Amino acid sequence: MTRVFRESPVASPSRGDGTTSRARRALESKRGRSRRGGRVARVAIARSCRLPDPSARPSTDREKTSLPASSRDPNRAGKTDYYARQRLTLQDKNKYNSKKYRFSVRFTNRDVICQVIYATIQGDVTICSAYSHELPKFGMKAGLTNYAATYATGLLCARRLLTKYGLDETYEGNTENLGDDYHVEAAADERRPFKCFLDTGLVRTSTGSRVFAALKGAVDGGLDIPHNDKRYAGYDLQDKSLDPDTLERYIKGGVVAEYAEEMADEEPEKYAEHFAKYIAEDFEPVDLEEAMEGVLDAIREDPVHVKKARSKPADAKSWKPKKLTYDERKANLKAKLEAIVADA
Repeated sequence: MTRVFRESPVASPSRGDGTTSRARRALESKRGRSRRGGRVARVAIARSCRLPDPSARPSTDREKTSLPASSRDPNRAGKTDYYARQRLTLQDKNKYNSKKYRFSVRFTNRDVICQVIYATIQGDVTICSAYSHELPKFGMKAGLTNYAATYATGLLCARRLLTKYGLDETYEGNTENLGDDYHVEAAADERRPFKCFLDTGLVRTSTGSRVFAALKGAVDGGLDIPHNDKRYAGYDLQDKSLDPDTLERYIKGGVVAEYAEEMADEEPEKYAEHFAKYIAEDFEPVDLEEAMEGVLDAIREDPVHVKKARSKPADAKSWKPKKLTYDERKANLKAKLEAIVADA
């Protein structure tokens, strides 16, 4: 059976079906918009799926994830905790232009750095600093980054600062029972103790961290730094109490001496390798606890840093050409012209 399909008559204003020319134009305009909208959507999808220019891609995976290179931006480089810095530098308005000092402790692979700093609009100003590489002149020749060396560096910075401002005799700090927590008290009819706040930087502030050894040294040296004893080595989290004997053993290097003695008996080869710098300096790590008492006494006796006189070396080399005077340049030009004339 054959089926016949017939086209339906198209409505037209001329046939009298009631469709006006205005309605027809509106219908055609709507159809046109839908077509244009679909075309725009398809173009947007195609653009989103387009692959980027291969020449614009980073050459390595490290470059894809690395932050923008900026050697002058400590925020991008991850060298400064600005949440902490804001609270360490902002001063109360009712204190006007009084400086807010902070006791900064930083660590490198071979050194411990303690500084007392205050902030200005132009930048930070350091008024006193001490480094663990100064300890050999006080008697500690090796192990310059351990707990005992960090304590000694904090003590050196504190005594040096108080000596600078004439407060060393008024506030001597803690000289006995180094394992006990100490808070400096203002002397009657005297200037108040020097107050500053601990700046730990990006180091993890866990219980027993070396940064609190520097704090303990600065406090025992006579600085007024708000703190408690919960982060010192020897603090028991269960009993919530500090063991003074354990803390004093850490401060004087007793844990290092015990470790060295045990290693020397059980593994002599490893001992010779692990404590090679001690052996090279003829500084026995087993006797570190006894030597630290003399180191701390020497720091208190003379903490002042003496600057070395700088002199220009006799055989200093200069790679830049020497700047000539006008007469010398004129003579050189004359010699060149005479050489040209002679060759011609």
